[in-house]
Amino acid sequence: MASRINTNFTLIPNQKYRRSNRRSNYISNTLDSGSQPLSTLGNFKALPLEIFQIILKCLSVKDISMLSMVSKAVSQHIINYISTSSGSKRLLLQNFHNLVLPDKKQDSAIFEHYRSLGLLFKRCTLLLPTKERLKYIHKILAEVSCFKFSGCAAPMQCLGLSCYGMFLQTLTAGWDELECGRVFNFLCELTNFSHRIQTIVFSKPGNARKLELRIRLFCRNVLLDHWTHRHDSAFWLTRILKPWPIVYQAKLLYIIFGPISPQDGQVVWQKMIEEPTDDSSLKCLANAIKLLYNTGIKEWTADDVIRLIDELSVVPREWLLENNARLLILSGNNICFTFMASKAVNGRSTELARLIVFLALVCEKELYCMDWAVQMMQKVCKVFNSSVEKTNFLQDVANAFACVTMEMLHSVMSDGAA
Repeated sequence: MASRINTNFTLIPNQKYRRSNRRSNYISNTLDSGSQPLSTLGNFKALPLEIFQIILKCLSVKDISMLSMVSKAVSQHIINYISTSSGSKRLLLQNFHNLVLPDKKQDSAIFEHYRSLGLLFKRCTLLLPTKERLKYIHKILAEVSCFKFSGCAAPMQCLGLSCYGMFLQTLTAGWDELECGRVFNFLCELTNFSHRIQTIVFSKPGNARKLELRIRLFCRNVLLDHWTHRHDSAFWLTRILKPWPIVYQAKLLYIIFGPISPQDGQVVWQKMIEEPTDDSSLKCLANAIKLLYNTGIKEWTADDVIRLIDELSVVPREWLLENNARLLILSGNNICFTFMASKAVNGRSTELARLIVFLALVCEKELYCMDWAVQMMQKVCKVFNSSVEKTNFLQDVANAFACVTMEMLHSVMSDGAA
């Protein structure tokens, strides 16, 4: 269908419109209702602006989102509506703390609202360059205190950051990695994120507990947890971790995915070094490791992930070997074998032998099939280059079983004597 030329505008011959050439003053123009190209409003052009906004109040967010795609002029009117106090009050729901309905129905409703709102902003700001787009959206969302890094006084009981994350995920869905990188950089500047990360990785574990909690909640609720595709989650996790040396990457991984106190949500640093733990304390860490290993992100090689696991096992100090073995089992066969093969290749057969023992111990405790541990050891044996190395390794395994058995017996007898 041939489009009608609006003679109210001066046309620039042969100009090709590209995203990078969009006018950065688009939003300021939209706020001037007198300059609206009313001829593209269709039947709405006969309505006063106030009546148009009353109509918008009667529509759902999804319907407004669909309406914004009718024409640029309609989209501009909708942006005007969003910018009004009544529009923003209606659209920016802030009942993040008053959710009392069972089975999370109300939680789902507010998440769905912000998913729809993200789509509305995605469509309304479609013609803007990414930087201007983000500035405008931040200007609108800035009045919601619970969307800010430290804006909520009770972050553990607040859904604000989760709603913000849902909004952000919908807004950026389908964007290429370059644009998503710009979004991450914008958020870093907005929240002083890099400086906050630097503070916690340079501090002793537990010395900045409140900041550790804020970092964890921001990373999980805003950047990581809402993506449906694993590759997207891996992209954002990579943006968080890769600017830092491997030692700090391991510490950050523990802060973001490690075990927390059920009372206050703060990171439990002594969990892995004081006593054997269960699967629930390690599941999130294992899933994060699998995310980096299995999604084919170019910034992560298999060696990088193995080094990260090695560093993680001494955060904040050396873990109990049983906990280390449990993490490897939860991380999956490929990661477990690669980690063990790395030790074999690097001449750390004694450490490897003790690890084999605790893999068997975890299998016994959790009633896993013991054949799995046997097959894993057989695969590791094939890594050794000579029969002498293989024989020495098997002897190390036998010695490790004997040593661990004596340690356990001594512990039982000590407890009985007490």
